[in-house]
Amino acid sequence: MGHNRWLLRVVWPSKSAEIVKLWHIYRIPILLSVLAVLFAIRTVLHLRSPRTRQSETPLPASPTLPAEKQIAPPEYAKRKTATEKVPRRIVGGLKKNKISQDDVKIGDEDIQVLVFFSSLTTTTEKTAKLFMEGLSQNLKAFSTSTRFLEPEILDLSYIDYDEYFINPPKSEAHVQYFYLILVPTYNIDTVLDNFLEHLQETHNDFRIDTAPLSPLLGYSVFGFGDREGWPTEADGFCSQATDIDKWMAKLTSRKRAFPLGMGDPKTDATERLREWKEGVEDVLNHISETGGLGEGVPGSGDAVESDVEDVDHEDDGEVLFEVQQVAQKKTKAAKKDDLNDMEDLAKTLNSNMNGSPNPLELEIDFTSYSKKTTKSAPAPVIKEMVPKNSPTFNSLTKQGYSIVGSHSGVKICRWTKSALRGRGSCYKYSFYGIASHQCMETTPSLSCSNKCVFCWRHGTNPVGTTWRWVVDPPEMIFDGVKAGHYKKIKMLRGVPGVRAERFAEAMRIRHCALSLVGEPIFYPHINEFLSMLHAERISSFLVCNAQHPEQLATLKHVTQLYVSIDASNRESLRKIDRPLHRDFWERFNACLDILKKRRFEQRTVFRLTLVKGFNIDDEVEGYAALVEQGLPCFVEIKGVTYCGTSSSASAGLTMQNVPFYSEIQEFVLALTAALQRRGLGYGVAAEHAHSCCVLIASDRFKNERGQWCTRIDYQRFFELLESGVGFQPEDYMGEETPEWAQWGNGGFDPRDERVFRKGKNKVPLSVEAGQVMGEERVVVEE
Repeated sequence: MGHNRWLLRVVWPSKSAEIVKLWHIYRIPILLSVLAVLFAIRTVLHLRSPRTRQSETPLPASPTLPAEKQIAPPEYAKRKTATEKVPRRIVGGLKKNKISQDDVKIGDEDIQVLVFFSSLTTTTEKTAKLFMEGLSQNLKAFSTSTRFLEPEILDLSYIDYDEYFINPPKSEAHVQYFYLILVPTYNIDTVLDNFLEHLQETHNDFRIDTAPLSPLLGYSVFGFGDREGWPTEADGFCSQATDIDKWMAKLTSRKRAFPLGMGDPKTDATERLREWKEGVEDVLNHISETGGLGEGVPGSGDAVESDVEDVDHEDDGEVLFEVQQVAQKKTKAAKKDDLNDMEDLAKTLNSNMNGSPNPLELEIDFTSYSKKTTKSAPAPVIKEMVPKNSPTFNSLTKQGYSIVGSHSGVKICRWTKSALRGRGSCYKYSFYGIASHQCMETTPSLSCSNKCVFCWRHGTNPVGTTWRWVVDPPEMIFDGVKAGHYKKIKMLRGVPGVRAERFAEAMRIRHCALSLVGEPIFYPHINEFLSMLHAERISSFLVCNAQHPEQLATLKHVTQLYVSIDASNRESLRKIDRPLHRDFWERFNACLDILKKRRFEQRTVFRLTLVKGFNIDDEVEGYAALVEQGLPCFVEIKGVTYCGTSSSASAGLTMQNVPFYSEIQEFVLALTAALQRRGLGYGVAAEHAHSCCVLIASDRFKNERGQWCTRIDYQRFFELLESGVGFQPEDYMGEETPEWAQWGNGGFDPRDERVFRKGKNKVPLSVEAGQVMGEERVVVEE
């Protein structure tokens, strides 16, 4: 061992010295050789790379030839100059967009990737955010001349579809977009149903180009599903993702960048999503290098579409007149000779008249389109709006709802709890004499056609524009909501502070507020439900969102009819209510016209929910014009209530959007002045400061002494209703509005105790000075 160590010490320095000596002798030839090899490699690569024309300008004509004899290059022979005017050619059928890959140029363009998702239980939302973070890091690693902007993530529940899925977003000219869509599949109605309906309507709308999203660089869809419920795609596994992929292919002129990905979160979703993500990144890298998806490669847009797509693309909406042969069946060759226009029709008629063989019996329908005969589709399965095993059911029940049947609900209002404890009722008692502990808040339809930014149930209640669910009978709903309400009242018997006399009164419902969530008049049997309420002497306040004029026109008597007026113009209404109907503004105005006709049949109310930053600034005159259009009996002006959820923040609503009561008062005075300038007889009648709500009433509801009479004589209302004789709102006008509820007095019921929570303003200055309005007592709650 010692001998070996001695050899290493002797041999190693000698070897190192020889290597250094050789390097000093031959270093120049070595360096020159390496440079020569690198230069040769670069030259070969340069010669092999394709050359592109730097300019599309035609070659100049030869100056030696006369102008009339000059011959343009063949590729420009059929081009027309920009200044030459030619008549516009109009052809039948729908126009196909043929987008070549050469249309997309690269260089200075930036690529913006938009990641869309939909999530009901936040699982897909979390997955989409992690996906976007990983995609963002990988895009930065691409070494291309094209710059990738930071990817953006968008929730399909809170965007305006028109801004993204009719045309690509409007931005700087050098930015091009690429869409990625991640969606789950549910067996209940969610926002995805409305999204699919929007895609279908956009494709079939004759006013819109067949492929309005063709300027996109491409798109791809990934779906999450449950193989336990739907084992295969044919059974419905990831069916909504499949449908989105199909309609996006139509709208983008088949720019499917990467095939549809699907995975089950319980088994293989992570692995499938990783594979899909790698494929999408490869496509994006290819786009950044070449400017297009490529020709003939997977995801180039040449993939075979679904059967529905194939059928639609074969005729493209062209009108065909079918001619049926009686003597023999048509063969495939004979089908090519079908009549396509009136000229062919005339030729066939002439040939038949001249005695040609195989005469044809013409049965022509000039009123419908002819489609190829296909297998009849199975009848659609009518499903429940809120199935018992659905995430929507679980979410609503956690929020305190009792689900009745498959589409109705009932819930205890916080004012009901407050009234039971003698701590005050809501504004309805100050304005109309309705005690909150005897009020049932319910709805026969949990579905709505709006996605208002101030809605407390973002993403949990179903949405839709038409009724496509199972319809529960009104008797079952009526019995169910009453049982659910009484059950919740009974649960409050042990709450500290509940008054025994009010608890006994609460066990007899005297009023029903059809304003819980959703759209009550959406329910097909709403009139029968109202009749059951009135038969038990339960008054009815019905609130609608002014999007269903047909149902509103057929609505029978209610004690008081509300219409939500959340904006004074089209753009503001679109932003704050986010309606699903495309013709939402026309529907809105139609409902106002109906309300104007009803003003002498029943009490009508405009409900204005003021949201700071949305519908307060500079909209007083617009609201005054709407009041002049509908002439309601009352106008309720209420500040928005912020529920403090993250969903509200994602919808654009924060505490900054909640107006102070002083701002509500200023708005009320400005609106009243605007109405008076228009010669309309309206005045401020009552207020409920605790609810941040003020009532403007028509002068029709003043008595002979000029005092406001906004309350309702409910006994008289039922007598008039049961008489079957027509009557007016003035016929069941109640007693005078109490002084404590009138404008300037706060509106708090003097029978109750005003309770301030610890840390709030405990005793107002006026109370300390002994100026207690209406004998109101103030108690500080620890």
